[in-house]
Amino acid sequence: MNDELDTGIEPAAPVWAVFGDLMSVLLGAFVLVLVGAIGLQLELSAKLEEEVLHRQEETQRRISLEQALARPLAEGSVTLIDGRIGISGSVLFALNSAQLQAEGHDVLESLVAPLSDYLQSHDQILMVSGFTDDQQVLQGNRRFDDNWDLSAQRALTVTRALIAAGIPSSSVFAAAFGAEQPVASNADEQGRAKNRRVEISPVPSMSAAAALSVAPGVEPADE
Repeated sequence: MNDELDTGIEPAAPVWAVFGDLMSVLLGAFVLVLVGAIGLQLELSAKLEEEVLHRQEETQRRISLEQALARPLAEGSVTLIDGRIGISGSVLFALNSAQLQAEGHDVLESLVAPLSDYLQSHDQILMVSGFTDDQQVLQGNRRFDDNWDLSAQRALTVTRALIAAGIPSSSVFAAAFGAEQPVASNADEQGRAKNRRVEISPVPSMSAAAALSVAPGVEPADE
């Protein structure tokens, strides 16, 4: 006769086995969190390194531009702020005119050689931007419809003068901003005179811009 009684209850699992399973789950979760944290850190480090490199390249380009324009900058015929070469509108043009003055022509001539040297060593092109004050163009002046038209014509005049002096036509283009981006108040004549200007800015060429738009490690899609 079997003295053991069948109670119908499964024997309880050993405590150490349950504890072991729990520790395995916790360890797996910890490993996943750790891997995620390391991946995030590597990604942030890569982005930081890329940003530092970009800033270094920008700084070097500005230094190169300053060195190239050392003479006109020392003469005070141009300014260089954040990589933008500024030329006063009064130097280039008479009021409400897009005809280049002799003084303005001389200033542009002085820029051709240093700008040509700069473009040869950088994958960039020149954007010539025209700006005006906020005063309406004279009603009797039928040559320009408004400040947009005036700024566009001035930018085109400077662009053509640079091309005629030796800048390749493929390395320069014109842009018009009218009175939309003042650098001083239009409340007085001194401020308006500062706003009437032309800026020449080196910008990435089409090939450089296309390269920047492609993420690292990703090939551009076939057309």
